Amino acid sequence: MIDKHRISNNFTNEQSAELFGVRINDLPLDRLLDNITSCANDNKRMIIANVNIHAMNLAYEQPDFRDCLNEADVVFCDGIGVMLGVRLTKQPLIHRYTPPDWIRELCFRCVQNEHALFLLGARDCVAQRAASVLQAEFPELQIAGAHHGFFNKHTDSSENLAIIQKINESEANILLIGFGMPLQELWLAENWSRLNVNIGLPVGALFDYVAGEVVRVPRWMTDNGFEWFGRLVIEPRRLWRRYIIGNPLFFWRVLKQRMKGFAYNRT
Repeated sequence: MIDKHRISNNFTNEQSAELFGVRINDLPLDRLLDNITSCANDNKRMIIANVNIHAMNLAYEQPDFRDCLNEADVVFCDGIGVMLGVRLTKQPLIHRYTPPDWIRELCFRCVQNEHALFLLGARDCVAQRAASVLQAEFPELQIAGAHHGFFNKHTDSSENLAIIQKINESEANILLIGFGMPLQELWLAENWSRLNVNIGLPVGALFDYVAGEVVRVPRWMTDNGFEWFGRLVIEPRRLWRRYIIGNPLFFWRVLKQRMKGFAYNRT
């Protein structure tokens, strides 16, 4: 039986920043992975969230999504734009990482500790293909199940209940959810009390990258703040509004927060 106690107290001593009313934990990747491992080993529970510019704009506009992020046990920075935005408000934030960069490290730790993954999300067969890729790279990795993300997600729908039952019967320790923001975070929060998993981890387009459905931009772009431009080139019709409109809007909102802080400090 999983201990329903959440381990958010483990992060109270971590440095954090605040942007648009969202707490962002500033912890190294190794520290996050250590806590995922110990959480599963101790049979406790943890929700992990992440924020990029798109997430921050959504949080600014949607209070329910902002609350969802703040109710997570840890929120890590998944974008250089957010890191820059935080620094513009005179707060420190030095750690940034994105799930496609560390999914293999997570799998390696799962093998070491005999923790099982469940992949939920993406289009039909993509999650299964991603599971096959990871299984081929890590033959001893326990993948408890994989299922696409196109089902009726209403809390009490028969499809939703069947998915929850499938996840619970799989006895997975770590649930990776790839619905895209904000749906993945909201679904996890709404169904968390029914899920018998240790870690809930929204991962966005991770399955598409692992399965080879979407080409990942070169590492030099992701490491130097140009991943957004590479993704825009690859998927312009889907992402143009997020980046062409969303990025300038985000920095305008950051500057407004900075000016409010300046005005407050002057009084």
